[in-house]
Amino acid sequence: MSAERSGVARFFLGIWRIIDGARKVFLNLVFFLIVFLIFGLFFASSESLVVQSKSALLVQPSGRVVEEYTGSPLDQALQKASEGRVMETRLRDVVAAIRRARNDSKITLLVIDPSHLWGIGLAALQEIEAAVEDFRESGKPVIAVGDLLGQQQYYLAALADEVWLNPEGLVWMDGFSVYRQYYQELLEKLSVEVNLFRAGEYKSAGEPWIRNDMSAQAREANLSWLRSLWQLYTDGISLQRGLRPAELRESIAEFPDRLEAVGGDFAQLALEMGLVDRLITESQAAQELATLSAPEFNEMGYRHIAIDDYLLTTSLQRLEKPGQKVAVVVAQGDIVQGHAESGYVASEPTIARLRKLSSRSDVATVVLRVDSPGGDALASEKIRVELQALRDAGKPVVISMGNVAASGGYWISMAADEVWASPTTITGSIGVYAMAPRINKSLDRIGVHTDGVGTTPLAGQFDPTRELDPDVARIYQFSIERTYDEFINLVAKARNMTPEAVDEVARGRVWTGTQALELGLVDHTGTLQQAIDSAGRMAGLGTDFAVEYEESELSALEMFLLDMAGDVMVRAGGFSSWRWSNVFQGQIFGSFQRDLRLFNRATGGLVIESHCWCRIE
Repeated sequence: MSAERSGVARFFLGIWRIIDGARKVFLNLVFFLIVFLIFGLFFASSESLVVQSKSALLVQPSGRVVEEYTGSPLDQALQKASEGRVMETRLRDVVAAIRRARNDSKITLLVIDPSHLWGIGLAALQEIEAAVEDFRESGKPVIAVGDLLGQQQYYLAALADEVWLNPEGLVWMDGFSVYRQYYQELLEKLSVEVNLFRAGEYKSAGEPWIRNDMSAQAREANLSWLRSLWQLYTDGISLQRGLRPAELRESIAEFPDRLEAVGGDFAQLALEMGLVDRLITESQAAQELATLSAPEFNEMGYRHIAIDDYLLTTSLQRLEKPGQKVAVVVAQGDIVQGHAESGYVASEPTIARLRKLSSRSDVATVVLRVDSPGGDALASEKIRVELQALRDAGKPVVISMGNVAASGGYWISMAADEVWASPTTITGSIGVYAMAPRINKSLDRIGVHTDGVGTTPLAGQFDPTRELDPDVARIYQFSIERTYDEFINLVAKARNMTPEAVDEVARGRVWTGTQALELGLVDHTGTLQQAIDSAGRMAGLGTDFAVEYEESELSALEMFLLDMAGDVMVRAGGFSSWRWSNVFQGQIFGSFQRDLRLFNRATGGLVIESHCWCRIE
């Protein structure tokens, strides 16, 4: 559904690939240098990392919690070696460490510290919540400590038996929102014309390019799923803290008045609202945690082990289970055609992974973990077809939806034996759109004009420097309507619904996982582990089977370097200053950058998008 790229686009794409390749070569050379610099440390220390008795497992996620790293493994190792802390934490590592510690006699305590966390979805929080609940069954205490706890950080802290807050700290909850920048006035000043074609009156991903504000339909739809998420969030907090949901929501709504009543003391207000159990300084907290584990002379003041180190040491003691496996494939990020850098669901490597699994006799079933707002419709269909081929080969396919599985993310989920969503998954958004930007008027203003000849009336009509031809506009609209009908029929067949019934809940509307279950768009709500267990049962594997994550293969040299880097970091340790500028950059410019990426895709020709702008702030 994408026309061939223009010569200019191919030229700049080639330049970018050269630059990106040079960047990777440079980073790898720098990595070699760092490895050699710390080579002495690597051999000088004879002390190996072990899990000592009476240790606390420290859950201290850094940066954004993701399903899969958005950089290469070498990028991650280089960043950790140079900065001491990575900007991403993998969700499955957090969950695995907590579940593994449940029956580890050397782990006597779970400590949750969300101080370095600045991005996590509600579905990911609920995955961790399930793991913490499992840990609690062991009878071991769970303590959360914190200073400045925002909405996401506090939900993680609230999973603990007790929440300890610094007397100078705060808990901040202000609800969920969707705000975007709108560019119509800017584009008018620049004489840029954007032609938007869409199917579904609620499909609002392209609205910023033709409006200065949110449409009534987008406002209605967004408020619906935002209110559902907010209720699920406050219900979860209330359950963990033993509060009444209505009273909690009322307290948050009256926050300014309540804060004034306590003289502006945020920590005292959090205590009075029942959000925390104790106001305690960092040094006092360290002393008390030492009594629950063991005192130790380190940066924390008590004996502990971080999740990465814990997984590294305990993995050596675990033997792989024999027999067939459940393979998990992660689809995280925007869906695009061909190949792309990490952080995207590129069709070619994703299809290659699935075909490889199809040919493996030791893989009995596949779970696709989807965390994607969608993207290119053709790429989505290619991935869906490959998932269907897995089913045709006799291997059950189960979908597990993460934080977002909307538009194209929902499209690829339509080739599954079962679809699981988190209650807080943002899903649906069954609709498509396309944009046709035109900059001919902008060029006219500066004295640049486009002229030429072609062999047919359509030749050169996708050139953004030319005025949009009415016949080309008709082609766009026909393509959009056909793709929407195809989407509707795919859903109808997969969900055993009529096309008319699907259309009633489609039209670009966004739903939470809980709403999607009520509407018949998913089969179950639950965690990734529940989806994996279900896949195992479908394949006749019982309850005790191996699980393997299918990832890009590393070369022998890369594996060697990663092993060395991991061991060095375990021995050297240490943390560097936290770069909050990354948070600022992500919040201020992230929205605009994502819009520009979608706009840039539209300049390559006839590109039909099934994309949802439905991430919450």
